[in-house]
Amino acid sequence: MARYPFQTIEKKWQKYWEDNKTFRTPDDVDTSKPKFFVLDMFPYPSGAGLHVGHPEGYTATDIVARYKRMKGFNVLHPMGWDAFGLPAEQYAISTGTHPAETTGKNIDRFREQLKSLGFSYDWDREVNTTDPGYFRWTQWIFLQLLKKDLAFMAEVPVNWCPELGTVLAHEEVIDGKSERGGFPVFRRPMKQWMLKITEYADRLLEDLELVDWPYSTKLMQENWIGRSEGAEIVFTVEGHPDETIVVFTTRVDTLFGATYMVLAPEHELVEKITVPGKKEEVQNYIKEASRKSDLERTELQKTKTGVFTGASAVNPATGKAVPIWIADYVLATYGTGAIMAVPAHDQRDYEFAKRFDLPIIEVISGGDISSEAYTGDGILVNSSSDIHSINGLNVEDAQKSMIEWLERDKLGTKHVNYKMRDWLFSRQRYWGEPFPVLHGPDGEVTGVPEEDLPVELPEMEDFKPSGGYGADADPVLPLSRAPESWLTTEINGKKYTRETNTMPQWAGSCWYYLRYIDPANTSSLVDPEKEKYWMPVDLYVGGTEHSVLHLLYARFWHKVLYDIGAVSTPEPFAKLVHQGMILGEMEYRIFRDASGTPVSAEMAASDGSHRETGESLNSEPVAESEVDKKGDFFVLKEDPSIKVEAKAFKMSKSRGNVINPDDVVKGYGADALRLYEMFMGPLEQEKPWNMKGVDGVHRFLGRVWRLITDENSDTTLLNPSIQDIDPDREQLRVLHEAIGKVTEDIEKMRFNTAISAMMIFLDAAMKWKTLPRSIVEPFLLLLSPFAPHISEELWSVLGNDTTLANEPWPEFDPELVKTDSINVVVQVNGKKRATISVPAEADKDSILACAKEDSNVARHLEGKQIRKEIYVPGKLVSLVVG
Repeated sequence: MARYPFQTIEKKWQKYWEDNKTFRTPDDVDTSKPKFFVLDMFPYPSGAGLHVGHPEGYTATDIVARYKRMKGFNVLHPMGWDAFGLPAEQYAISTGTHPAETTGKNIDRFREQLKSLGFSYDWDREVNTTDPGYFRWTQWIFLQLLKKDLAFMAEVPVNWCPELGTVLAHEEVIDGKSERGGFPVFRRPMKQWMLKITEYADRLLEDLELVDWPYSTKLMQENWIGRSEGAEIVFTVEGHPDETIVVFTTRVDTLFGATYMVLAPEHELVEKITVPGKKEEVQNYIKEASRKSDLERTELQKTKTGVFTGASAVNPATGKAVPIWIADYVLATYGTGAIMAVPAHDQRDYEFAKRFDLPIIEVISGGDISSEAYTGDGILVNSSSDIHSINGLNVEDAQKSMIEWLERDKLGTKHVNYKMRDWLFSRQRYWGEPFPVLHGPDGEVTGVPEEDLPVELPEMEDFKPSGGYGADADPVLPLSRAPESWLTTEINGKKYTRETNTMPQWAGSCWYYLRYIDPANTSSLVDPEKEKYWMPVDLYVGGTEHSVLHLLYARFWHKVLYDIGAVSTPEPFAKLVHQGMILGEMEYRIFRDASGTPVSAEMAASDGSHRETGESLNSEPVAESEVDKKGDFFVLKEDPSIKVEAKAFKMSKSRGNVINPDDVVKGYGADALRLYEMFMGPLEQEKPWNMKGVDGVHRFLGRVWRLITDENSDTTLLNPSIQDIDPDREQLRVLHEAIGKVTEDIEKMRFNTAISAMMIFLDAAMKWKTLPRSIVEPFLLLLSPFAPHISEELWSVLGNDTTLANEPWPEFDPELVKTDSINVVVQVNGKKRATISVPAEADKDSILACAKEDSNVARHLEGKQIRKEIYVPGKLVSLVVG
């Protein structure tokens, strides 16, 4: 094993690839050849560097990229950096280092680590979102959104974190605190840039049919968009003749059962309609609601809370007054921020009505509303008044009748609603793309002339947000303190002020795949001919955490670019694959009772108590050497009756289970790391790390080395058993079985079974006394996408003076895997009694006859009647006797 010198081999070939630009994709390719654009999700270069979870997806795309090159494709396999964002800014604030400096160091570290793993990226196409040459075009895209009236400013309730000094997305708030730092977050109205992604909602839904994506990801996008059909209904407010409340409902048939209304605490009418005696109570409730995230308000909150405003609205179907409440389970960002509550047929409304003793009127028959709401179908009851009647109709007909009536009397309209809101596109930070926008003295907003792009960030030493603390804090944005020379400009004698918000980190990652196609272009976003050839991305690999937002935002921007003719495809990513998370190594724990006696893991309840006695149990870690695998469980070696709890956890610094890939590369080599990450299991599955597995694939590579090199030589020489001779039939069969399996498995991204096929080949090849060169060379070509360094070195040991990266992929010949005979198992009453060898072309009757003639089978048939004969072609004969 020590004779496999991976340290020198890997450095040698990484230098060779870099010096010779082996993986550079020419600017002008032969477009008559097929193309393959394979893409990794844009990494954020953090100070922690890579962990072993990162290379999993990168290795998968690298295998496919190398394979496609060998199959004759023009391959585009780039890498770059999503480098703006809050983490770099927060680190800069805490250390006094400018974020540009921090980001640059992090990128250098990431790049060095990626190169050490031998990925075949075209580094000449590297992009960085913080490069002015890049974000010039991010700003250009924003100007196109502005021109199409898809970008606008609005005062909206946002998640404001005073400590971080910025607005946070809903996903960045957990239990009312910021995901980063755990600081309090408040809901407050702020003027923000918004993007009208909702105008593309239907296309974003419909065009999911055009892409080969996991079903679960498509479903998540559908649920996020949340298209629902219904009606908007207008309620008048008593005592406020000029005010109306519009609600959206998918169950317009239940309008007669609406016994109260609920407004979101942030609704614009709350202050106007609240009666004097309720003002203080309402204001206190609004402040309390501002401290909760949307998730807390809607999904996590078990007990419904609310406050009566003292005002009432008029139900248009009955003409009766219904009280208006505010409650935080209604969000200003969904629908109209107001609901008509039908407690008899909505469980959330039912719980609220029960708590506050509000009327519950059944309008859909067929259920029992004594203990819960009835949400099924039925016939309409209690749904008649002097104004309108739908009594006796079924739900479908009642909905049609109500919409016709509402539209006829101008009380409402048929409407499609979306759960997805317009995209909040502002951040109150320094380290982000500046908006290419100018604010005029009369309040007008104009885009910066395209010839003046990019708008770069000003040089600033103090870029920490300020402006107080709490929900009512008045934030002072970092860029508002920029030098006057940057902050203001004069156009035609009028003084304009630059926008002091910056774009969110999502901006740069929405379109980066396009810049890879034409990264040096200074005159346009991307050359149209190049874009037409390379798009769409053929394979996109990344984590499930980006299933919704990044993918949804990128699709939206791409569709806008498609509409203005900047791109030629309606969708950016043709095929999407999510790699599974790599967890830390398995941790083992044993449970003991108060006396110290071991208790089997299945007897431990989730709260740490004994399932039968209720006694509190203690748990303690157990070394892997003290446990054995028994079926689906782990047990104590010293007492196999005691099952051990075995769990793998997400890698984290706090848990101390993070694996640094640098350490693995140092101890075992990059090829071993790559091979192990693919051999752990199916790419999409979650799986625990295990250093024994790394050691196992390292030994496999050592065997490959010994197969081809001379063990008895002090220098790396060719194994004398490798000769220029013709292979025999069996050697060809073993090779082509490997070629067929590895080829099929790479195409289907089943990398673990492809590696198994190469291990099977190696087991056979190690037994051959002589090795034809024509067998060894194709095997190295199969291995090269997985373990490129050792493959290149052994390729040169075989006497080749060119890189194997450009060699053609071995052709599979199905005729060569055919055999003259096959082995068939014979069972009698379900028990194996023989294995017979029969001609491969033998028919069923001949094989059954041969099976019965076998001496051991005949002994078990003697004196018995055969009741059933089953033949599984090429595998099994099963005889059932009486």
